[in-house]
Amino acid sequence: SLKKKYDTMEENQTYEKAFAELTAISKEIENETISVDELASKVKRASELIEFCQSRLKATEAEVGKIISSMENPKE
Repeated sequence: SLKKKYDTMEENQTYEKAFAELTAISKEIENETISVDELASKVKRASELIEFCQSRLKATEAEVGKIISSMENPKE
């Protein structure tokens, strides 16, 4: 199924790969190279990629915050 395909892909998805795919979809839409039949699935995929990138950025921000906090307050 389509959902299963996305689930297995997400396991090794990276921010860079997701962003690159999102950029490609965006260009296809801008250049009108997507057929009407594909448009809905591309837009749905783009929304999934945006969600993935946002969650990745939030997780990274939290992790960096923890690292900075531990550097400012070293456990002696």
